[in-house]
Amino acid sequence: MNNHVTVLEIDGNALKHNLNYFKQKLNPETKILAVVKAFGYGSDGVQVAQFLQNKVDYFAVAYAHEGIALRESNVKTPILVLHPQIQNLQAIVDYKLEPNLYNFKIFNAFLELADRSILLNYPVHLKFNTGLNRLGFWYNDIPKILATVKANSHVKIQSLFSHLAASEDMEEQEFTNNQLNNFAYIAKQFYKHLDYTPILHTLNTSGVINYSKFQFDMVRIGIGLYGFGNDEKETLCLKNTHNLKSIISQIHLIKPGETVGYNRAFVAKSNTKSATIPIGHADGLSRKLGNEKGFVLIKNQKAKIIGNVCMDMIMVDVTNIDCKEGDEVVIFNSQKMIQNNAKISETIVYETLTAISQRVKKKLKK
Repeated sequence: MNNHVTVLEIDGNALKHNLNYFKQKLNPETKILAVVKAFGYGSDGVQVAQFLQNKVDYFAVAYAHEGIALRESNVKTPILVLHPQIQNLQAIVDYKLEPNLYNFKIFNAFLELADRSILLNYPVHLKFNTGLNRLGFWYNDIPKILATVKANSHVKIQSLFSHLAASEDMEEQEFTNNQLNNFAYIAKQFYKHLDYTPILHTLNTSGVINYSKFQFDMVRIGIGLYGFGNDEKETLCLKNTHNLKSIISQIHLIKPGETVGYNRAFVAKSNTKSATIPIGHADGLSRKLGNEKGFVLIKNQKAKIIGNVCMDMIMVDVTNIDCKEGDEVVIFNSQKMIQNNAKISETIVYETLTAISQRVKKKLKK
């Protein structure tokens, strides 16, 4: 049981709004895959999937155990495992997950398992590398893949997909268009030689925003689902889903010359009132937010973080705020605050969100 007073509230209405916003950019028949890997981008993958399971066509997770957690929570929607490992393939089958097969090592391993288990038309997904150079087969692997699949009744190619390297960067349009055209060429080879048509998908959130004419059969919505469009104008059309809150544990009156926190990093220049809050870098707050660079909201007023961020606590300046122990503290509750924290931390929104610790209680509000 998690009774931690620091809570991440996940806004279900915002999730729904963001999903519908992207739906409006798509053809009515285009399927939507919701990405819930990394604990739903730092929220709660299980709660998000339970909430969205009747609203999307597919879920994607990075690793098998994430998909298993969804199945054990009674999520029945198809689940694509983006980065399976050979040692997890049996569990993937046991939990009716669908593996991405990205090279011949894992491709052959899964075919052996499928043969041993006498599977029939088990859905697998094939990823092709079109320029990200991370995971995926190459286009010249196609003849060998086709020959193997056509001689095998144990598996069926459920989808073909790729991943764009710079879909958010409009200065890389030529590179992205080359990726998209390469993917279309790869898909054509399969369509020519198979007697069925796998689902095609390559657009991520930024891809949907900037290259929607290449939506193929399905799109993958990740960061966009959680309120960010990798574009200032698009982000304004989305709603924030992550609301991180805590409380004031203790208030101290600090005299001039006295210090606060480790290494005596804050020295009071005048009479100062500080509040201690039970959240720290072990909960995902960057240490770069300390020493008056970051802030929280108390009674809708900014309270700067003073001294160094501790593992389990921060101290903030509440000298000019009428507050008491037990009062609510907002760590962030808007895209602007999350983006500000990311900027101060010299990172990106993705890291700021996914850094939120698993000891922080998660609660989806419908």
